[in-house]
Amino acid sequence: PRDLPMFEELLGDGSRIGMKFEYKVQLIPNGLAQAFVLGKDFLNGEPGCLILGDNMFYGQHFRRMLVDAVKETEQGGACVFGYEVADPRAYGVVEFDEDGKVVSLEEKPQHPKSNYAVPGLYFYDSTVCDKAAVLEPSARGEYEITDLNKMYLQEGSLKVKLFSRGFAWLDTGNCDSLLEAGNFIATIQNRQGFYVSCIEEIAWRNGWISTEQLNILGQEIKTAYGRYLQQLAHSQFSR
Repeated sequence: PRDLPMFEELLGDGSRIGMKFEYKVQLIPNGLAQAFVLGKDFLNGEPGCLILGDNMFYGQHFRRMLVDAVKETEQGGACVFGYEVADPRAYGVVEFDEDGKVVSLEEKPQHPKSNYAVPGLYFYDSTVCDKAAVLEPSARGEYEITDLNKMYLQEGSLKVKLFSRGFAWLDTGNCDSLLEAGNFIATIQNRQGFYVSCIEEIAWRNGWISTEQLNILGQEIKTAYGRYLQQLAHSQFSR
């Protein structure tokens, strides 16, 4: 609850960038899967996607992967991702057989069965809210997202897409990883001259706001970020 006013001040209702944002508070940290209990009315019987706020993804063809995940879950089932890490003990871990089929999922195992972690990005079909509603709390008292994924695994409808070695997934949940992410983004932006995941630019390139609206947004932000938006509005870049 204490964080909600800051998100609302930063993002508002989304109308300024051609989008629509709604907010729901989780009063007690009861686990990720509870998002689909709290958000049942929001989804209104439709498929949904959950992304964790401290996860960052960067790589070529990422948008295409997301679109494919949406299409697959519209047909039923769930789609998650796998990313090879040196030490997967802090994450949900996915195990494959020789044919690449998912065999097991474990949450923060002491002895991982593979080096593939499941990042905090999940796509689900329209049954997700009903599945989440019947979950039992884990030993640590939370409704685990891994347990939700296991329900799809047990019914044979869980799909896992692997990120390639050239793809970056960064977890910014502690000071060291936040610094790593900051340095990573700074290197790309300083080298190439564009901002990574600039939400106003994304809205503009998708046609959700006009060039004039983009320029106005840039004028309202009295920082280098605002100047970047104005440069986009006055540049030769097309959508």
